[in-house]
Amino acid sequence: MNQVRTTTTSILLMLGSVVLFAANALLIRGLALALPAIDGWMASLFRSAVGLVLLGVLFGFGRGLQLRSVVTHPLLILRGVLGAFGILIFYVTVVRLGAGRAVVINLSYPIFATLIAAVTLRESPTWRAYAWMLAGIAGLAVFLGTDFATGSSGYDLLAVLGAVIAGAVVVLIRHLRRHQSSATIYAAQCVFGILLTAPTAGRSSLGLPAGALGLLVVASVVVALAQLAMTDAYRDLDVTRGSAIQMLLPILTGLGGVLLFHERFTPLELAGGVLTLLATWQVLLQPPARHPRPLSTLPGPRS
Repeated sequence: MNQVRTTTTSILLMLGSVVLFAANALLIRGLALALPAIDGWMASLFRSAVGLVLLGVLFGFGRGLQLRSVVTHPLLILRGVLGAFGILIFYVTVVRLGAGRAVVINLSYPIFATLIAAVTLRESPTWRAYAWMLAGIAGLAVFLGTDFATGSSGYDLLAVLGAVIAGAVVVLIRHLRRHQSSATIYAAQCVFGILLTAPTAGRSSLGLPAGALGLLVVASVVVALAQLAMTDAYRDLDVTRGSAIQMLLPILTGLGGVLLFHERFTPLELAGGVLTLLATWQVLLQPPARHPRPLSTLPGPRS
């Protein structure tokens, strides 16, 4: 009975994280439409700053957060830099492309993570996984086809770059999790996110109305709670079930974009998006890759 109750709680936490992630993307999109001064840089800055404050409150003072490692550990620095750029790209594309489109492209990151792990960690995905990765990339090409045809594909390509970066970050986190706490790993993204965006967005944010500033803080708290809920849910959920629930995110975000902001998808885009998400899910369902190579044995900075 306790196991059933624990699993049910974890499923509810994962569903809650999906709702909160979608709410964050839609809130940022709405704020940007209402106030053009609110852009991806500002959204990224607030997410990083509020996230770091929450980490300090929840995990500081000897409870797992080690800020010094963030600026001294080579792989944590790399995780922080890549994570900062990835989050910035995500919010820039949410503002420019729409919440639904940006989330669909971003959620293709497990495909790129698997490919990156195959190269850097010498993992050996199954041929079935490779087949689904090819299908996912084909679906992504179809999804992006309309914008390519009209010559307005710049932000689509940026979103794809963001998905590739997110895939690389996942590979780094998998290695860092052996020796670093989740709080410290997440803090690296927050610290470098502030360093990246504060020079551009810090001063301009001071001129925003109090209500807009408050909503930016709310959006940042929402996404931090989403991250914490997802992390806690994975304690009792396997990757298969957790990932399957996360696949609801683009559906929920897309519906929100259509209903709230009149975002539209052509039938061809819908077909490509569905194929990409189906392939991503199937890649996540595949058994663990064989013979991974420790990241610390690769050329470059050692941990």
